[in-house]
Amino acid sequence: MLLNDDQSMLADLAARLFTDKADPDTVRAIRDGRIDSGYDQTLWQAMGEAGLTGILVPEAHGGMDFGLVGAGLVAREAGRRLAMTPYVSSAVLAATALGAADDDALRARWLPALADARAIATLACDEGRHHRPHDPATRAVAGGDGGWHLQGEKTLVSDAAEADLLLVSADDGDGDGDGPCLFAVEAGAAGLTIESTPLLDSRSCARITLDRTPAQPLGAGRPALDASLRAGRAVLAAELVGIAREVFARTLGYLHERRQFGRAIGSFQALQHRAAHLSVEIEMAEALAFRALEACDRDEPGADAMVPAAKAKAAAVARVAAAEGVQMHGGMGMTDEFDIGLFMKRARAAGHTLGGDRYCTDAFARARGY
Repeated sequence: MLLNDDQSMLADLAARLFTDKADPDTVRAIRDGRIDSGYDQTLWQAMGEAGLTGILVPEAHGGMDFGLVGAGLVAREAGRRLAMTPYVSSAVLAATALGAADDDALRARWLPALADARAIATLACDEGRHHRPHDPATRAVAGGDGGWHLQGEKTLVSDAAEADLLLVSADDGDGDGDGPCLFAVEAGAAGLTIESTPLLDSRSCARITLDRTPAQPLGAGRPALDASLRAGRAVLAAELVGIAREVFARTLGYLHERRQFGRAIGSFQALQHRAAHLSVEIEMAEALAFRALEACDRDEPGADAMVPAAKAKAAAVARVAAAEGVQMHGGMGMTDEFDIGLFMKRARAAGHTLGGDRYCTDAFARARGY
């Protein structure tokens, strides 16, 4: 898509920041326990200082209010550098849900802290191996003191161990048929247990248990949850495009450098055809991803169909790009010392986050009335 001046400057800022401060070796350091944290704290603070952690937070609460296209531009560059941060969890999912909340005090307390990276928040909406966010078994019970308590379990909660605030979906039992509500649970709350379960890509993830855990309702019900999930899927599509672009760039460079039979292997027609096909697929995935982000910013009627289509396409292209990268690099593409494998793992994990290909294609079909 064509970017305006502000968007171009944001993309340049993100590219410079991640190039200077993000490194795929950080993934290995976190995986191997050489960094005692589930994310790159130095990078996260640098993102906060640059305003990137508040990109979806309203200016009234200290954010940039730059919209989802802006968030996607940041995510694309983060994908290119395998940035290990809670960006999607906190700056996208949680910021969007809190922004849609009916509670002014809750927004005033947490949004400024998210905007400048003083706090991390995440969304807890899954309860099994597959993404099914709209029928939670977790129950919210009104207490005699006028407060609420949550009872249940959540799985695959990204960045839960690092989060200061968890936004948990639960059935409030009112029988109105409007679907789950979101409740704010602070870290360290009574009855909250967090069991870390790192993902394939070494990202921080956890199972959480809630046992009469005190919680505060966001007050916006299912619309807040749906807005958060739509934003998260759209931004993940942009990150997957960034992964595909970086792997393709590295592979293309190798095709020009590696020589066999006295010539660069990139001159072989079979490899040229595969590279050309992948280049076209990446362009299509990027166009669809940013069109979906733009549709969300404009709240277009077709956004609910475009977002899952964009995520499914970007996930498929990122997987193919990583697989082609491994194959075209030959034997060294299979080694842990080589970065392509890290991109492959991130592409797999991001592709399944908030709904894999089947979930997204089904969501697209339902949105189109099939």
